[in-house]
Amino acid sequence: MEILINGLLIFGVRIIDVSLATLCTVLIVRGKRGIGAIIGFIDVFIWFLVVRHALTIENASIWIAIAYAGGYAVGSFVGSWVEEKLAIGNSSVTVITKGIRNDLVEIIRSSGFAVSVVECQGKEGKNLMLIIQLDRKRVDELNKLVKQVAPDSFITISDTRKIINGYFR
Repeated sequence: MEILINGLLIFGVRIIDVSLATLCTVLIVRGKRGIGAIIGFIDVFIWFLVVRHALTIENASIWIAIAYAGGYAVGSFVGSWVEEKLAIGNSSVTVITKGIRNDLVEIIRSSGFAVSVVECQGKEGKNLMLIIQLDRKRVDELNKLVKQVAPDSFITISDTRKIINGYFR
């Protein structure tokens, strides 16, 4: 029974530890070094305690190693899920319309997004390339808007590390 309790404890705490490590990495990459460092400290502190506990269990077995590795795997999944839900940072969205779609530009602007417009040449004629920088929390909103108004548009979404100047509401 003791091995089961220790295994579950290690598994659960590893999920927390690795989720924090994932968030720490994402925050640092996105330029939020201060909060990333604090989360990193908490992560490593928890990791140290878990490793110490796992290595000092008297009746250690393969189940402890499985719990440790399983907690890492699940923690990676949970950490990336949490980061996706928090939507930390900014994104760059490029929309290439099929044809000249000034109506889409006006609808995007009236929805509070800043958009730069470039006329471009596609296989079948002139198109518009819309370049939009936005908070990641609003990417789904923009995507739905474009799909409603111009469903045949080509859309790419990229993470943006830093934005300098520009127009934001």
